[in-house]
Amino acid sequence: MQNIIILSLGAVALIFLIIIIFQNIIYSGKIKKMNLSRKLVDTSVIIDGRINDICGSGFMEGVLMVPRFVLQELQFIADSSDHMKRNKGRRGLDLLNALKKCPGVAVEIVDRDYKDIRGVDEKLVAMAKDLGAKILTNDFNLNKVAEIQGVQVLNINDLSNAIKPTYLPGEKINVKIIKEGKEKEQGIAYLNDGTMIVVDGARKMTNKRIDVVVTNVLQTDAGRMIFTRYEGHNGHEGHNGHQNNNNNNSNNRRDFRK
Repeated sequence: MQNIIILSLGAVALIFLIIIIFQNIIYSGKIKKMNLSRKLVDTSVIIDGRINDICGSGFMEGVLMVPRFVLQELQFIADSSDHMKRNKGRRGLDLLNALKKCPGVAVEIVDRDYKDIRGVDEKLVAMAKDLGAKILTNDFNLNKVAEIQGVQVLNINDLSNAIKPTYLPGEKINVKIIKEGKEKEQGIAYLNDGTMIVVDGARKMTNKRIDVVVTNVLQTDAGRMIFTRYEGHNGHEGHNGHQNNNNNNSNNRRDFRK
């Protein structure tokens, strides 16, 4: 009887030991996964604020690391004598506090500094290389410098462009003409995501909603432009509209950047 009790206790102990081992394996895997998904956050992303919405939607996970020197830069902006910069800085601090409450991500303030490096961007790249982390930014120059040095970059603007709806030539869109274009008979409209639409033949349709037909889509450094034609414009040939779009791309790009 005593032997049976001893064997039973031994079996229970063995089961508990196996459970503990499996828990440690699972925990180690989670830690490893978290380390692989560490992301360094720069000032531009914090002030921009879209990262909060992305995290809130569940599309972002892992550890968001905010270096102390980035936090100091944000505080410096919040203390600026310039009213606009001061508001941006304070908004960034509020957004950072809100980011800590997003499920699925952990926000970590990193005290490591690189006193021999002066620029914040250069410090971010050095830290990313040391930690094997990615850089989360909206800054075009930082994006390029990091990529040259072999650091992976996650750019919120690239993500925004990637999820914009795709329009093909011949497809119809309903838009509201906001203002006149630079060229003859052109009107200008915008999609909800800010994409500029140039409408040939809609100059006199300001403040009206009309159906237009896509003729061309142009991707520029400043973003995407969609060229369309208003078929309700009398006496307007589709071929001429397409030719005008191609001839006037440079002028419209300048207008788009404004």
